[in-house]
Amino acid sequence: MAKVSPLMLAPPLIFGAFVALAAVGMFREDPEALPSAREGQLAPPVVLTAFPGKAGFTDETLRDGKVKLVNYWASWCAPCRVEHPNLDLLSEEGIPIYGVNYKDTLAQADGFLKDLGDPYTAIGRDEKGRMALDWGVYGVPETYVIDGEGTIVLRFAGPITQRVIEKTIRPALKKAAGE
Repeated sequence: MAKVSPLMLAPPLIFGAFVALAAVGMFREDPEALPSAREGQLAPPVVLTAFPGKAGFTDETLRDGKVKLVNYWASWCAPCRVEHPNLDLLSEEGIPIYGVNYKDTLAQADGFLKDLGDPYTAIGRDEKGRMALDWGVYGVPETYVIDGEGTIVLRFAGPITQRVIEKTIRPALKKAAGE
């Protein structure tokens, strides 16, 4: 009987590991969604530069007992322009939206809001993107649903469309409100 080298077992074992990893990724609840390690945890600290002429927000704001959205955006971000009318609609419904202007110049960010409107209850600037790193932001736009205790209920990467509002944001808002 021939002796089998342990090295001969390595290729099939590596292949099996790749198959298992692919299967886990394919059979997630939503394979298109980016997973978030922050969901179910308290929102990381709010560390923002003031946006002149606008109200700011803090950690305490996120823990004020009310359900809210935190939206990362930038003037140079084309999908941010696409989602902006939908943020306006949510704001008009009375949903507080806290804006984080990401790696942007003040003049361009201010121009963006003057051109498209300001749906934000309060806003701050993350000029170097450090707060975004702590929050796990992949790229703008990204929106977080936060419950009244400051816990992240949902992270949505990409522009908020009407479909996303109905299928993803509204259910997360209800969950955050304990409904």
